[in-house]
Amino acid sequence: MAVSGDVATFKVWDYLVIAAVLMVSTCIGIYYALAGGRQRTTKEFLLADRNMNPVPVALSLVASFISAITVLGTPAEVYRHNTMFWVICFAYIATGVITSRTFMTIFYEYEITSTNEYLERRFNKNVRYVGTFLFFLQMVLYLGIVIYAPALALNAVTGLSLWGSVLTIGVVCTFYTTIGGLKAVLWTDVFQVCIMVAGLLAVIIQGSIKLGGLREAWKIAESRDRIDFWNFSFDPTVRHTFWALSIGQTFTWCSSYGVNQAQVQRYLSCGKKSTAQLALGMAIVGMIIVVSLACLAGVVTFAFYADCDPYTMERITAVDQIVPYFVMELFGDRPGLPGLFTSCVFSAALSTVSSGLNSLAAITGEDIIKSIWPDMSEKRYTIAIKLVACGFGVIAILTTVLASQLGAILQASLSIFGLVGGPLLALFSLGVFFPCCNSYGAGFGTLIGLATSIWLGVGANIYPPDSNPPGFSTAMCDLNATTAPHFLTTTSPVDPSDAYPPIASFYALSYCWYSGLSWCVCVLFGLLISFATGHNKPSEADVTLHRPIVDSFLCCLPPGCTDVCRCGVGQNPNVKEKQDGFYVHEESVDNNIKSSDDSEDKSTQM
Repeated sequence: MAVSGDVATFKVWDYLVIAAVLMVSTCIGIYYALAGGRQRTTKEFLLADRNMNPVPVALSLVASFISAITVLGTPAEVYRHNTMFWVICFAYIATGVITSRTFMTIFYEYEITSTNEYLERRFNKNVRYVGTFLFFLQMVLYLGIVIYAPALALNAVTGLSLWGSVLTIGVVCTFYTTIGGLKAVLWTDVFQVCIMVAGLLAVIIQGSIKLGGLREAWKIAESRDRIDFWNFSFDPTVRHTFWALSIGQTFTWCSSYGVNQAQVQRYLSCGKKSTAQLALGMAIVGMIIVVSLACLAGVVTFAFYADCDPYTMERITAVDQIVPYFVMELFGDRPGLPGLFTSCVFSAALSTVSSGLNSLAAITGEDIIKSIWPDMSEKRYTIAIKLVACGFGVIAILTTVLASQLGAILQASLSIFGLVGGPLLALFSLGVFFPCCNSYGAGFGTLIGLATSIWLGVGANIYPPDSNPPGFSTAMCDLNATTAPHFLTTTSPVDPSDAYPPIASFYALSYCWYSGLSWCVCVLFGLLISFATGHNKPSEADVTLHRPIVDSFLCCLPPGCTDVCRCGVGQNPNVKEKQDGFYVHEESVDNNIKSSDDSEDKSTQM
């Protein structure tokens, strides 16, 4: 399609739409600051009184980690490479099954507020602090990217100051999170998901109309090697393969939905495990829908610019700016519509950051403040939690400086979750699935895995692997062009990897495997160190702290087989078997921890 270089800019109506979205988000926070218990208790501020409906929780789970990153990064990924990223939907399904059958059950058993409470019960306080450190590292870096992404979009389409946008997002988000608590966060997520879906649908529908239909857009993309779902290569250095996305990314997303405080805190707000499982199931469906829309938006965007790539023509400075640029070309002459789409990205970032700030406040309060001042009154503790949330908002704004140096936002965000999330997932996995693991193995094994991750991440940044994207065409950028289409590739004639040292081949590993590799390293060294320092005896383990894989996924096996697969867990006189086949220690759970309200839901134990 012929494309001119003239793209409209924002008008007054567009700025008014953005201002309205920011005002709605702020008003939600103010409402929940004044309604109900007015956020006077930590239970209300951090867990929404544990009585939330599964629908807003599900939509919040969708919004938290698939927001501005998805709206900008996924279409750009499809535009620059191909549709292979779509295969990640299989990882979402696997994540939902694993989380609901393992980690969620244990977290509901103990009615925790901080996920790291489990680590102290299973190991000791030092291991709990290791989990705290990993979560801080992961979330603070991620929030910097989430704030930077929409600011980049605004800068691309409006010329508005990049860092002015960063401050706007950070200040508004910090304000309503600090005063409104988790309820404000959840309902803001609902609002932003609706806007995000509407924005993606608008791009797909209007772009398809311009191209003569979605089928035509698909044909154009397919003819230019942008449609690919069947790369079954076993080479771990290939950036995206079926195995890397479906298996490798399962580790990444299990670390997010299985043990990450921001997500766990959401489904704990449901109160009952069955309600939380329903919310998670709906969230997985929602994630697949949103990612599918984002991939389709990428296909349509590429088809529109198939013969006039704005990035090659230097009309944009980064591929992640392609969607807002496309929006301005589609809707630039329609007042308010560009502002609505940009608000989609804006509000997505707001709710995601608010989720992170609320969870960071919870971890800081439960893991650090209570350890230092265990007798602090509820009123002072709630005030301290709010101040902590505000402080992390400032830190998140500052980390955008680092985010601006990380390149493509989609790969950067998933790389951070892989590098840090892998060791975090492994730490909980050692506790849940390996009863022989002791505190030495858990702590030092996790730190060794984290060191490996950092080494891999730094090396990949110094010696970046070549992703070899397909070529781009600029034949139709000149409306009077009479020559045949010609294609430009994004790779240089001389491969820079030729000058790399031999160790650089290790850094060529696909970012999709970062989490899986670090998980394996953590578990391997965790078990080796445990056996070297005197491992725990499975037969003496508190079985409510474990979730044998056979009970979670192979419970249909004959009793003799399941007993062998439990490796001795539960094989002592103080353990009885429930009717659902799971083992539960009769006296292992403190009655003060269990509440009578959830007694019906707690019938499924280990």
